[in-house]
Amino acid sequence: MALWLLFLIGLLWPLVFRYRRRHMYKLASVIPAPSTDNPVLGIAHELAGNTEDIMTTLQKYSYEAMEHNGIIKGWLGHILYFVLLNPVDLELVLKTCMEKDDLHRFLRKIIGNGGIFAPVSIWRRRRKVLVPAFSPKIVENFVEVFSEQSDKLSKRLNTSTGKGTFSIWPYLTAYTLDSVCETAMGVKINAQENPDSTFLKNLNRLLNLICERIFHLWLQPEWMFKLFPQYKEHERCMKQLHDFTDDVIRKKRIELEVEQKNKTEVDYEYDLGLYKRKTFLDLLITLSGGSDGYTNEELREEVLTLTIAGTDTSAVALGFTLKLLGKYPEIQEKVYQELRDVFGDTDRPLVKEDLTKMKYLERVVKESLRLFPPVPFIIRKVLEDIKLPSGHVLPGGSGIVISIWGIHRDPKYWGPDAEHFDPDRFLPERFNLAHGCSYMPFSSGPRNCLGYQYALMSVKAALSGILRNYKVVGKVEDGPVPKIRVKLDIMMKAVDGYQLELEKRATKAA
Repeated sequence: MALWLLFLIGLLWPLVFRYRRRHMYKLASVIPAPSTDNPVLGIAHELAGNTEDIMTTLQKYSYEAMEHNGIIKGWLGHILYFVLLNPVDLELVLKTCMEKDDLHRFLRKIIGNGGIFAPVSIWRRRRKVLVPAFSPKIVENFVEVFSEQSDKLSKRLNTSTGKGTFSIWPYLTAYTLDSVCETAMGVKINAQENPDSTFLKNLNRLLNLICERIFHLWLQPEWMFKLFPQYKEHERCMKQLHDFTDDVIRKKRIELEVEQKNKTEVDYEYDLGLYKRKTFLDLLITLSGGSDGYTNEELREEVLTLTIAGTDTSAVALGFTLKLLGKYPEIQEKVYQELRDVFGDTDRPLVKEDLTKMKYLERVVKESLRLFPPVPFIIRKVLEDIKLPSGHVLPGGSGIVISIWGIHRDPKYWGPDAEHFDPDRFLPERFNLAHGCSYMPFSSGPRNCLGYQYALMSVKAALSGILRNYKVVGKVEDGPVPKIRVKLDIMMKAVDGYQLELEKRATKAA
């Protein structure tokens, strides 16, 4: 009898499950699916390969969405996703569907409810503190840090110059980690002097493990993940990151308390200008209410979020820009001549006024971010049915994969040369997009990335330091469409680890 009952339940459960979701199936039925869609598995089998295979598949889906007016659907097991790249639809989605998808839970396990990935209820409160912390007047005061670290980067690269092809990725991540840790926490990690930095190794390994969990369904349930050897490694790396950050926060609390006791009454006036030279950690403590503001755990969440996001996004942007300059030497030469105009024949350090003069370099970076955005996809939850301007209705309970990679390459918005590397498309007289969401390397809407200007300053500082002293040598591209193999490792990265060659420029006068 018991066996018959189990058999009956096993037979009826899928029918009941489908019946309860009949509305979702009805709305989804009118939206096209990828050509490789499987009636049982959906697209899960397409995402079972390595990180390069996964990126190739998502690129293919983006192209298919272009052919179907900017939308296709895909089932990942029982979960329904829509790949979306119509900028008019996306403006609505990014303003109304602000909850991050459940796949972000693997990142939340490490960084908790940091502003980027927090549920909306927590994010709203955190955002109010973060916005003033990222004001231009504060961010521009970090240029001194970028200048010092970019000088270290340039000197370190000398050891690999003239020795053939090498991976520049370890140099770039060490630069961005040193810059982020000093500006976010006021701590000198010295990753550039110590390539075997434990902090950097733990950070990179955790990002690899998170990516594995997102795309490998058997690693997603917590109980099952604990059965695999990756679990112990994950916990060890996470503990070391948390312990380090917690120690920095405790010391910063004590430092601020001592500083507060030594202040005169005149110093108590609330003025953002007083915080211009403070780190983000200082600002988060002060702007959230001091001892009555963020808890140490909340501070750790925000600091780790800034560290992880700031380290990888800037390093990826640097890597792709350098690869592109190696492929297009005539564009690199224009950048070099601009840097000569700014710095002359001197080796003087970068100052913030220099950054505004690097207009061509900025166009190069923006075009690099268009073709190779560090975060190529954003995932949002649909909590209730939403009607898009295009006419489609997305059912509640589904997810939206916003293909920034696809939007940036769609000929409908960028013209027939959308795949070409052309920095001059960002000239003021040419950059006239019909819709703002056609270009959003750092997202858009209320939950956009606050660190865009910070990242752009860091990237320009590092590139100016490298390109003033070295010529990037790569395989020259035989056409305007750059070919770089990419993978999805939380962020989009080059498969080859950004292999290139450097030649020393002629020695400048002191």
